[in-house]
Amino acid sequence: MTAWDFAVALYARPGVEAVCLRLQDVDGQCVPLLLWRLWSVREDRNVEAEVVRRAVEFARTWERSAIAPLRQVRRRLKAPFPPVAAVARAALRGEVAAAELAAERALLDALDALTPEPGGALLDALAALRALGALWGRAPSEEGLGRLVMAAGVEGPLAEPRRSATNHDAPACG
Repeated sequence: MTAWDFAVALYARPGVEAVCLRLQDVDGQCVPLLLWRLWSVREDRNVEAEVVRRAVEFARTWERSAIAPLRQVRRRLKAPFPPVAAVARAALRGEVAAAELAAERALLDALDALTPEPGGALLDALAALRALGALWGRAPSEEGLGRLVMAAGVEGPLAEPRRSATNHDAPACG
């Protein structure tokens, strides 16, 4: 399973979208980066500290350059913008949302490519996400991380997801 497939399946689970949006909007986290790290732990991939640091720096740059600007435009297009017709504005907003989703997927695909094959040491998912949040620069909420880990069915040795999504167009974060 790729990081993208994992993110899409996890995001489709009940309550995960709200947790991701809170981690993003309240805690200032990069949700695709958190989902990548959760996936790497779940898949038993031993990601060295240096790779995690490189992943954080790449994600930070990509977030600033591509994802955040698209998200800002998409959110601004939610409100009426006379004299632009509501239908035209909504259509443009949909195109921007698709570009934002493509940027998130590009990030997850790039992070996936940095990740070693399965076969490393078992890690505690919550501890791995806490450490990643600290590298990002802001501590994410324990509640949010805990809910994300629980939704992924991860506790120590990781379980298979309870169900998978069929919609591969679900955003990794909102």
